[in-house]
Amino acid sequence: MITAGADYLAELNPPQREGAVNIEGPCMIIAGAGSGKTRVLTYRIAHLITHHKVDPFNILSLTFTNKAAKEMRDRIEKVVGSDARNIWTGTFHSVFARILRSEATKLGYPSNFTIYDTADTKSLIKNIVKEKGLDDKVYKPNVVYNRISGAKNRLVSWQEYQKNPVYQSDDIENGKPKMADIYKTYVQRCFKADAMDFDDLLFNTNVLFRDFPDALNKYQQRFHYIMVDEFQDTNISQYLITKKLAAVRQNICVVGDDAQSIYAFRGADIQNILNFEKDYPDLRIIKLEQNYRSTQNIVNAANSVINKNKAQLRKEIWTSNEDGHQLELLKALSDNEEGKLVASAIFEEKHNHQLRNSDFAILYRTNSQSRAMEEALRRMNIKYKVVGGLSFYQRKEIKDLLSYMRFVVNQNDEQALRRIINLPKRGIGPGTVDKMVVAAFDHDMNLWEVIDNAESFVSGRAANAIRDFAIMIHSFMITAQKKDAYEAASHIAKNSGLLKDLYQDKTIEGLNRYDNVQELLNAIKEYVDNPEVEEKSLGSFLQEIALVTDADDKKKNDDDAVTLMTIHSAKGLEFKYVFIVGMEEDLFPSQMMLSSRADLEEERRLFYVAITRAEKRVYLSYAVNRYRFGRLKNCEPSRFLEEIDPQYIRVNRTLSTKEPVISSNYAKSLVSGISQQQKRTFVQKTNYQPSLDFKPSDTSNLTEGMKVEHPKFGFGMVKEMDIQGSQRKARVVFDQVGEKTLLLAFAKLKIHD
Repeated sequence: MITAGADYLAELNPPQREGAVNIEGPCMIIAGAGSGKTRVLTYRIAHLITHHKVDPFNILSLTFTNKAAKEMRDRIEKVVGSDARNIWTGTFHSVFARILRSEATKLGYPSNFTIYDTADTKSLIKNIVKEKGLDDKVYKPNVVYNRISGAKNRLVSWQEYQKNPVYQSDDIENGKPKMADIYKTYVQRCFKADAMDFDDLLFNTNVLFRDFPDALNKYQQRFHYIMVDEFQDTNISQYLITKKLAAVRQNICVVGDDAQSIYAFRGADIQNILNFEKDYPDLRIIKLEQNYRSTQNIVNAANSVINKNKAQLRKEIWTSNEDGHQLELLKALSDNEEGKLVASAIFEEKHNHQLRNSDFAILYRTNSQSRAMEEALRRMNIKYKVVGGLSFYQRKEIKDLLSYMRFVVNQNDEQALRRIINLPKRGIGPGTVDKMVVAAFDHDMNLWEVIDNAESFVSGRAANAIRDFAIMIHSFMITAQKKDAYEAASHIAKNSGLLKDLYQDKTIEGLNRYDNVQELLNAIKEYVDNPEVEEKSLGSFLQEIALVTDADDKKKNDDDAVTLMTIHSAKGLEFKYVFIVGMEEDLFPSQMMLSSRADLEEERRLFYVAITRAEKRVYLSYAVNRYRFGRLKNCEPSRFLEEIDPQYIRVNRTLSTKEPVISSNYAKSLVSGISQQQKRTFVQKTNYQPSLDFKPSDTSNLTEGMKVEHPKFGFGMVKEMDIQGSQRKARVVFDQVGEKTLLLAFAKLKIHD
């Protein structure tokens, strides 16, 4: 641990130091990629505690993942010691959930309210759509969920939604006139179930501070200094809460990079950071512009792209690192060949430079692109892992046991009850459940009250099964009150029949599911044994788990594997070598993000984020043909490739493939003696216009010496045929562009006599 008297600030460069020591008043730290923002935040908080003697209880630090919050706390603890544990640090959702637990009764909720995750929310929406007799193909859970979530993030209540003619008009135009009614019912059902979804944690905190000035004043006096990380990713709701909390002392410090704002689809509003100065005229702006992560070529290439955006806070990112390699551009004839080229490049780089698989990442715009990459890596026996698969806490067996625990803690949690009532099977079918739902509605009771008095509503064997289920739940409730989280969870897992059911399934999948449940119990034991955890009840553990994000859920994996992930998932990470694949129009930038300049600029920021994940090298690739939605589509290179300054990118000619990899937009000059300027400008446009009667010929009988015409390359002569099964290739010498090797399955050639 660094002592309080040590000059820890000496480790910072001048702008970083400025960000750490200027603690009074509003401050915005614009932190470029790889500029050491976490270090600045760490030392800023440490400086508050050690130099200015600020009570850690009076410091609020907001992040976007629990992992980031833990890393921050651990770093601060190395500087200031155990006092770091008293800082209010965590995600927006976890901190505001903590506040709401204390103030819940003001809003009509119990302090042990349930937190619905996305799956719970969509399940409830699905039930509501069914109950209202609406078409679930029109009112899809995803669509309804996104509409409701978007409204809450803009702080639009269901009452305001119903009154707003714009929302009503949009819904009617989109063929969903009942959306407002679903929104109302959804909110009422959540309230009746004593449940809040993730959006409610923000929405209800705003309501709390709006309607209860005493509560707002309490936390304004509690938090003397407020820091917000990744500020460019905040939505309107998050910003208004922090603005209210900072209103008294104005000691708010936000850290972010507008160039890395890529979550508009989740409700993030880039205007929060672009217009921050308007709300705070006395704002101190500090720019962290030195990149410590990447080579000069990578930094300069990224700058040349992001500078095309108009809506941005201007900064000059630079680095004193080595020049490094130019970005490598790969062209493939198909998405499968793209996978082969990428796998070959990883294989060669790995063995030429003694690298590990974990030094490489393959980034793509959409998850579906992983297939070709996975197949190619498997063929070359390169170990890989796909990030973004099913979350541990979303696996069925985990959700099943968690639902039991949730219901034991909160008997109003109807979603949990519906999941567990016949799991394992105990003779309580959907018809019986529907009958009890109707009874609950008719008698203004909740579903558990009906179940607890089943004899009054159901008869026969079903009544006996329901009575046994109710007795079991009562026994679980008693255990949960008397025992800690681990003992209660173990008791529930064993006596509910879930563990036995899984244990009896001896398939590989069954064994994996059983192991997953054991892993969950291990996690609960670790939670209970943690000396920093004061409240060890089942309810406290469930609150902790409910706020786990996807980024937190990735268990530490030291396996030496290539990482495959979407660019969105890669934000905040870094790798020595990065492959950005699928650089094609309508794929990246996405076809859905071309309707406005704001959308296109977000896609460009996404490309910037992808490039700046790399420390040493960046490979870019695209395919001329790609299967999309079941059809083979001709692809054009992404416009983003042309936006990279030509001096920072080159065509790759060294891969172990017989297919020359030459972009239709870039062709590196191989002629010696040309000027340096010519070497930097290697954009090559082919102006050839095919014959008016051009029509591709059947090339099954193509032989050496035949004269052919290509729609882009013009006329040429077949020099050599290379036939390997179905992979028929022809080496052709063209009059205008020289020698090319073409895969005949895709090449459009007309044979001339």
